[in-house]
Amino acid sequence: MKRFSNRLRAVDAPVMPAIAALVRDNPGTISLGQGVVNYGPPAQAIAALPGLMGEVGLNKYQAIIGYPALVAAFTQKLADENNIHCGSESVVMVTAGSNMAFLNCLLAVGDPGDEFILPTPYYFNQEMAIRMVGCVPVPVSVNDDWSLNVEALAAAITPRTRAIVTVSPNNPTGAVYSKESLSAVNALCASKDIYHFSDEAYEYFTFEGVEHFSPGSLPGAHRHTISFYSMSKNYGMASWRIGYVVFPSDLLDAMNKVQDTNLICAPVVSQLLALETLKYGRAWVQPKVEALAVVRKNVYERLEALGELVQFPKTQGAFYVLLKLPGLAADIERLAFNRAMAQKHKVVSVPGFTFGLIDTLQANYQRLSYGALESATVDQGVARYVTAVKDWYKHTRV
Repeated sequence: MKRFSNRLRAVDAPVMPAIAALVRDNPGTISLGQGVVNYGPPAQAIAALPGLMGEVGLNKYQAIIGYPALVAAFTQKLADENNIHCGSESVVMVTAGSNMAFLNCLLAVGDPGDEFILPTPYYFNQEMAIRMVGCVPVPVSVNDDWSLNVEALAAAITPRTRAIVTVSPNNPTGAVYSKESLSAVNALCASKDIYHFSDEAYEYFTFEGVEHFSPGSLPGAHRHTISFYSMSKNYGMASWRIGYVVFPSDLLDAMNKVQDTNLICAPVVSQLLALETLKYGRAWVQPKVEALAVVRKNVYERLEALGELVQFPKTQGAFYVLLKLPGLAADIERLAFNRAMAQKHKVVSVPGFTFGLIDTLQANYQRLSYGALESATVDQGVARYVTAVKDWYKHTRV
């Protein structure tokens, strides 16, 4: 008997549970792996929930597209902060996290065999989702500084292409794509009659005066741009599962079908928390981003101690550093490096192969996250990591 679908056979198992297991199995290990922030939503917003949930009617199914007051709040936020104006031509939908929004959109616009272009390194859950719906991820390399290579993206388009996906600020590189490059991608998508999937989950996390740009704000972009947002990172609401997506209104029927089948509506208690949290706005998040900027600076200074063993562009967004270390020998199991980091030095990172950087003979890429822990713990973790990397390359054949 066939136990599971061929679509799922084509999907690699997520690496994050394996990294979490290394942390559990090696007590005292500091994880520089998890891509979350070290704070939660405003305590006052959580405290307000019991009173907000008192209305009996909220225990029934709510609107597929989202709790009306939250949809209105997101619509206002998009106009104020992203210069995206929703109305008769664009629609906002609340989902159970931005990953669900992405999957919804794949189902709404893609058929089996259709292609979705992913600048590589890519966010692994997006590559997995594309395969799960029977579509084809098309990885396209970016430039050495992790900026977009628009010419390479254009060359990858075929008659089966349905969308180009961009993630800015980027996971796993931390790159903030320029307004010019995102505008070029958006114009390319318009000219080829394909969608631009713009993932902006890390929109508040930019440093050194670099500004985030939403390509959905460009003139005419509403016709072919789908923009993804999240409450998980900015407001520390990862487990509450609230995301939202802006899409062309002619996709509403398809999006309603997908949402109603998979979810009906995002959890109401989470939607109410999101609505309450939005009252605090970006001003509540900004001091946390400024504190993270100090952590980022310290991380970069610590990593300089690796000297010629490491290369890493100093990017200006998210809370990641993607390290390029010397390649691994052909006979080394692909998680051996990470296992040694945990077992011998009590620190873990996420291997680059999960982001599509699969040629470990040429380079051993590793993503460090500095957002999930208190600053002192991050500093200790990176110090351990520097020692661990030096130890590995001193004693292991390359």
